[in-house]
Amino acid sequence: MRINKLKQTIIDGNVGFGGIISGNSPEIVELLGAIGYDFVMIDCEHGPMDVGQVENMVRAAEAFNITPLARIPDHSDTTVLRFLDRGIQGIIVPHVNTGEQAESIARAARYYPEGHRGVGGGRSTDYGMGGSREESAQWINSSIMVIPMIEEVEAIENLDDILAVKGIDMLHVVSGDLSQSMGYPGQDVVWKAMDDVVKRTRESGKFVSVGGNSPTGTKRVANLINQGVNAITIGTLGLLSLAAQRFREEVGAQ
Repeated sequence: MRINKLKQTIIDGNVGFGGIISGNSPEIVELLGAIGYDFVMIDCEHGPMDVGQVENMVRAAEAFNITPLARIPDHSDTTVLRFLDRGIQGIIVPHVNTGEQAESIARAARYYPEGHRGVGGGRSTDYGMGGSREESAQWINSSIMVIPMIEEVEAIENLDDILAVKGIDMLHVVSGDLSQSMGYPGQDVVWKAMDDVVKRTRESGKFVSVGGNSPTGTKRVANLINQGVNAITIGTLGLLSLAAQRFREEVGAQ
């Protein structure tokens, strides 16, 4: 079974960089791995991928030594299990607003004694070749990442309860839905709220990542890293758009 590159990168004190992939694109997973990105977020909340396609994207990630995470569509135990059994090394879970929700997700993602994840064979345990059932469970429990998203005012109000949950490895703070939840108060107000979540999360001893970043917003990303953010996500379509526009400009296209 495989080391979680992103988790090890963060533990070593470095910042992890990840690309958000919103369609069935194993070749983009491979390309990001070849470039040296640490992880991919396979977006199955907004994206169209089914779990079979996700499994092939996980294979691409494994071949190119990049950690596959999935943003799953809901909180249910069944959803958590189906994605993790594909070999995903971490789940990013949208709209986690209470400590109770966070605890339920954490327990669904890990085996006994840390949780009640359903036991099965398959690729997540190297088809039974990853050691005894107990050894496999211990390895998986220690290596996967459970990452609730903080994207609503309610989640910020309950942040201390969420941070107190054992089994939550990192919080993922994003601007889009948070801005909507706040009533679209303007970028500066939303960023201030996000920065406060970053500060409180790091003070709690847990890791924090930030999404909703623009490929042209490098100063903002550098500022987040200076605040102690452990991981950054960026949309691959945004990166493609930026490169495509710059190419046209640099060759003088009309």
